[in-house]
Amino acid sequence: MDSELAALTTSGATTLVSLMVTDSWMHAREVVGRFFTRVGSDSTAIADLDTDRTRLLAADIADSPQTTRDITNRWHAHLRRLLQAGSASSNDLRDLLTSLQDLANAPDTQPNTVQNTITGGVQHGPVIQSGRITGLTFHVRHPTDPA
Repeated sequence: MDSELAALTTSGATTLVSLMVTDSWMHAREVVGRFFTRVGSDSTAIADLDTDRTRLLAADIADSPQTTRDITNRWHAHLRRLLQAGSASSNDLRDLLTSLQDLANAPDTQPNTVQNTITGGVQHGPVIQSGRITGLTFHVRHPTDPA
């Protein structure tokens, strides 16, 4: 395998494993799953991804670097085997890597805080901001209620 393909498999595996512990994992899993389906990878690959993600999330601080290296090496070997067998082309792997890097580099789209402002008077009860709420009941005691 030439150095460019070796670099692609290394980068692909590293990016894949780094995404396993992020909020983008489910989307990355879908991207990788489509890639594996398209190139005819074995049917256990997605289950193996989930198992490895669980291992990464469960690894304690002391074991985390070694666990990450082990899992990265495993996926590097898997990607290399796909290339060597002719199941995947270098262009397939480049496309996968681009998709994974786009996910890894995407800015956090979820806000860290929510701030709502109410204007137009004093509110003496719950205020809810939502698109649709069904089946919700509030029992509110008014300040003038002697109970």
